[in-house]
Amino acid sequence: MLEPRYRWTFPAAVVVDPAISAEATRAGLSARAVEVLVRRGLLDAAELRAFLAEPEAALHDPRLVPDAAAQARGIDVLVTDHHRVPPELPPAVAVVNPHRPDSVYPDPRLSGSGVAFKVAQLVLGGLPGGAADALGLAELAMIGTVSDVAPVMGENRAIARLGLARMRSEPRPGIAALLGRAGIARSSIDLETIAFAIAPRINAAGRVGEALDAARLLLTEDAAEAAELAERLEAANGTRRELTKVALEEAQRLADTEPAGRGAIVVRGDWPVGIVGLVASRLAEDRGRPAVVGANMRDATGDIVRASCRSAGGVDLAAVLEGCRDLLVRFEVERGRWDAVRERFLGLVGDGPPADQRPELALDLALPAAAVDYPLLRELALLAPTGPGNPEPLVAIFGLTATRVRAANGGHTQLTLRRERDVLDSIAFGRADLAESVQEGDRVDVVARLASRTFGGYESLQLEIRDVTTSGYHAAASAASLLQVGDSSGAEEPATIPAGAAS
Repeated sequence: MLEPRYRWTFPAAVVVDPAISAEATRAGLSARAVEVLVRRGLLDAAELRAFLAEPEAALHDPRLVPDAAAQARGIDVLVTDHHRVPPELPPAVAVVNPHRPDSVYPDPRLSGSGVAFKVAQLVLGGLPGGAADALGLAELAMIGTVSDVAPVMGENRAIARLGLARMRSEPRPGIAALLGRAGIARSSIDLETIAFAIAPRINAAGRVGEALDAARLLLTEDAAEAAELAERLEAANGTRRELTKVALEEAQRLADTEPAGRGAIVVRGDWPVGIVGLVASRLAEDRGRPAVVGANMRDATGDIVRASCRSAGGVDLAAVLEGCRDLLVRFEVERGRWDAVRERFLGLVGDGPPADQRPELALDLALPAAAVDYPLLRELALLAPTGPGNPEPLVAIFGLTATRVRAANGGHTQLTLRRERDVLDSIAFGRADLAESVQEGDRVDVVARLASRTFGGYESLQLEIRDVTTSGYHAAASAASLLQVGDSSGAEEPATIPAGAAS
């Protein structure tokens, strides 16, 4: 459990105590969890009148909300959530969810941390100094928003801006320690940094380590302690990567045994429950089908399978799971009922070919190579922060010659591309295929994100390539060259081409 020094104390004696034991939370918020917390002195009605949590399972199984048990202890239960709302709301004092049918909140796209952030603003906003204290939580709300892959639009984008400003100027000690451990300068932090450097390390604590270490890291005010906790999370993240690699290989082999044409992948194994979501994501991405990945477990009730699901190909996964609800308890199923759940799920999804997993690239701008310069980079940077729902601007660049092409570690390809007077260094992340398909001397057009690279004290433009094709190949790209940002031709949609269509 968390020690008392990790409490947040706000104005007017508003105290938030995140000291919840692993024993209490392993099965979600329940009547037993309340009893454990009260018995250990972590909940006391005279000190804490509201118990704030985000138990997504509670919204899908109202029986798990300990309203009666909590009320008997003089504790009010407030559930905050952002998931699909079931027909029957849990019997809590309040359920705060912008997706409720009776909600009047103007932006339903908030992540779970975004909802909690808004509740904090409401609770603290009318107290002396409370508004500023609440605003200081934007850094944490941003991390949760990125981790949830929430659309970076509307209020989520505002939270991202506030959080980035705080993290670049005055990060909390734990975040500063994580950045230092990852070798990332504060000035270069963006949402990609959060997604690939900060969030995985924080999440690793709950996946394969001690979840409370992540809470301690985010709450500590001591730099030395933050550094020690950052090392723990770094080690947990390394373990998570290795376990995920092994589990993914085993899951891929199981998926290979499935009959061709199945509309989804449903597998289980003796894997850590904390990584099955990562494995499901990779399966869905690689195979273009929804994926359900279960971890064999045993609890007080017997053998169970706890599963995680990811969608693909436009399948409404929430609707499919609703069709299996009578066989499930939250995200768990008795081991003996797994085959029934599997067949029900596959039947609801139906058979069919996998979705085309090549991402469609929307061209925001198309230019000759000579027009790519620092003023353009600065103008495009004004569109940040970008992310899901608000993608980073991609530029089609015409008239380049490949002068150097080589494979890089990690499945990437490095290219040097010549234009009229100089060259542009380029990197294609995750595109090892380009090292074979692009030859030195080839005349090419590329779709890329503009970036800046500093090496040896010198700064230079760099292209982060998404796709490459023979110069002049794509008619869509040629047409896009006639459009500029702010063009008044009446075109409402950017030109699109399927990535990898010609490379």
